[in-house]
Amino acid sequence: MNTQICDSEGRFAAQLAATPRGARQARRLAVEKLATWGLPSEEAALIVAELAANAVTHGRVTGRGFRIVLALGGGVLRIEVVDSCGDRVPGIRDADGGSEAGRGLVLVAAMADRWGVDRGLPPCKSVWAELDVPGWRGEP
Repeated sequence: MNTQICDSEGRFAAQLAATPRGARQARRLAVEKLATWGLPSEEAALIVAELAANAVTHGRVTGRGFRIVLALGGGVLRIEVVDSCGDRVPGIRDADGGSEAGRGLVLVAAMADRWGVDRGLPPCKSVWAELDVPGWRGEP
């Protein structure tokens, strides 16, 4: 799947393949866009990585990709990852102490100021997180 990038003032979106490579590309693209907006990227990049990995692992539908959206406005950075598996709505769960999996949304909840899940037009869902941007003034 080719990456289709939409970029406008304060908004960036990319359609990516639902593969591990697509998840890595989502993180890289987010870091690049945040740098052009003059924003720190460490927490946002980790959130993108977790949400993209979840979309690839749990929200994958054969032949369909996922979309990442970054939106900056009103002192808030909103990160959205949209996949085609709306019937599998994620939630925070206690990960088994010995398990390597199950901690992604715990990390997202710890880093984000707000996060949630919106059901879109079937079959899609959007998992989003918002970061308040202290000291941010104006649009990018």
